[in-house]
Amino acid sequence: MSLEKHQTELIEHAMAVGALKFGTFTLKSGRSSPYFFNAGLLASGPVLDTLCSAYAATIANALKSTPGLPQFDVLFGPAYKGIPFAAGTALLLHRDHQLAVGFAYDRKEAKDHGEGGITVGSSIRGKRVLILDDVATAGTAIRGAIDTVTREGGEVVGAVLMLDRQEIGRDSGRSMVAEVEELLGGKGRVSTILKMHDLMAWLRAHGRTEELERMQAYWEQYGAKDAAA
Repeated sequence: MSLEKHQTELIEHAMAVGALKFGTFTLKSGRSSPYFFNAGLLASGPVLDTLCSAYAATIANALKSTPGLPQFDVLFGPAYKGIPFAAGTALLLHRDHQLAVGFAYDRKEAKDHGEGGITVGSSIRGKRVLILDDVATAGTAIRGAIDTVTREGGEVVGAVLMLDRQEIGRDSGRSMVAEVEELLGGKGRVSTILKMHDLMAWLRAHGRTEELERMQAYWEQYGAKDAAA
């Protein structure tokens, strides 16, 4: 498996700032994971440029390569980490791919004065909305974002993940991506910048055998076997 340039750059920039680490980490699920990705540490200009460029490239490639993939009007970044991701990606879609779209995000609490409401930015009512998410295991954040967009009158036409851990989803033995696409009723697709298998490919290419073996063992125990490599 060979990685795209934007995938390699994101992995290496994330490692450089400590956002991606290999070792032993206890997840919220209670599982002991051989790696951890903290998207909150992607907090400098250069690394944000790398991440949003990767989001933009993934979106542009998906629109070109997937027949019938719905166009969209607004990027939605769930608060709080998704806010700069959506803003930066909208900017780079315009600059690098000639795609002009709005961006919006939600508040943690509804505002009852001024413009009011639960969302900020471009209006999503009656619009086709693409959700951005960072690291997805069970898909809880995406499900919440779908609920918010739908409640505010938007139509979710897909989602883009920074990292799909490719683990079994919340409600079945299938992958989280398959569950979310089913939730969208066949009207939307979930694309990803990185998957667990991409991290494993990077480790393999750099001769990091011990870490790769731990990743492989974790995949064999918790991986969703319907998730594409």
